[in-house]
Amino acid sequence: MTLLILSGILVLAVFGCVCVVWAARGGPRWTRGVARATLAAGELARTSDPGRRNRSGDDASATGGDS
Repeated sequence: MTLLILSGILVLAVFGCVCVVWAARGGPRWTRGVARATLAAGELARTSDPGRRNRSGDDASATGGDS
């Protein structure tokens, strides 16, 4: 059952990415809507944990960016 749910999430993610590329190339109106939703969900997932650190382990906000 878990495999089925994870497979469904993977299919939706791939479909969303395909729609983003298709909409950027001038696809039909519905692809622009799906692309907008996909990008919004990605942005929400990216910003959902404000305490998360970047890849190097440094907190970018504490160091002021470039050191």
